[in-house]
Amino acid sequence: MKKLAALLLSALVLLARPALAQIDTTGGKYYQPLYPGLSIARGVPFGSAVNAQGNPQTLLMDVYRPAAGPATPQPLLILAHGGAFLFGARADYDVSELCTRFARLGYVTVSIDYRLGNFATFGSAAVVVRAVHDMRAAVRFFRQDAATVNQYNVEPDYIFVGGSSAGAITALHAAFLDKDTELTTLNAGVPGGLEGNSGNPGYSSASRAAINLCGALGNPTWLEAGSQPFVSLHGTNDPIVPYGAQPLLSLYGSSVLKPRADAVGVFNAFYSFKGAGHVPYNGTTAAELAYMDTTFRFVRDFLRPLLAAPAAPLPVTLTRFEAGRQGPDARLSWTAATEQNSVGYEVQ
Repeated sequence: MKKLAALLLSALVLLARPALAQIDTTGGKYYQPLYPGLSIARGVPFGSAVNAQGNPQTLLMDVYRPAAGPATPQPLLILAHGGAFLFGARADYDVSELCTRFARLGYVTVSIDYRLGNFATFGSAAVVVRAVHDMRAAVRFFRQDAATVNQYNVEPDYIFVGGSSAGAITALHAAFLDKDTELTTLNAGVPGGLEGNSGNPGYSSASRAAINLCGALGNPTWLEAGSQPFVSLHGTNDPIVPYGAQPLLSLYGSSVLKPRADAVGVFNAFYSFKGAGHVPYNGTTAAELAYMDTTFRFVRDFLRPLLAAPAAPLPVTLTRFEAGRQGPDARLSWTAATEQNSVGYEVQ
């Protein structure tokens, strides 16, 4: 059993050191709230495009930064709100709360607007494609900034996209809708191809990983070997965005994406809110705040190993460690002094 534990710990160390660079994660950066003071810039324009009503729309975002954050370039988290592509705003509680929490860890975080539809376009592929175009414009905005004036001190190799509900649908499609043939099957009728015309051309819209909070993808086969990592959280009783599959709506929820990703070797993590409905973390009741805590920690624990820390151990004290077998699988479980740990950490 000791040999098994040592072997599995070695695998965790390798996971924590992918061959990328150069984010400094020493001293608990991007894991502990080291930066309580924030600088928030609201209503920052990042692009423009013609909306569903045929009118030009300036796209705005709120940018959250640690007031005394790391001097080295920081990872960026771009989030999109929910609202069925009909309503919602970048100031909505769930996305603004996550932006606040991750900025206190040291991330630059952003909550974006995207073009909403109307009841005439409800359920159409066009609303999704417009939102994807806008999210990709936001990614390009920060890549352009990093290559020019560097106002936001972002490390462009570590741009993460995510969202809640419709925003998660947007992020998943921004991450995995990457072929013209896939776009053609949607028959969205939105000009601009895969990248769109929402601004900041000439820069990549690629992201490092995607964050799926109660979202879905139009086709699970868009997850292929070599696709970027993603993390999902979803209520098992979600009545709005399917936890499973709704082929008639071309929506494949988190419980379908997980086995597909595993089958093709895409690094991912999945947390089921057992018995919960749609976006159970979006609110300030005790139960909703507990769901928010779980959401924040699970996403945080997924992202940190992707930052390619140069062998920087977490500043935690283990209070329990167990290694064993469950059928053909090996299982590791451990608890720190303050909370349950998740995947990808080096234990010393």
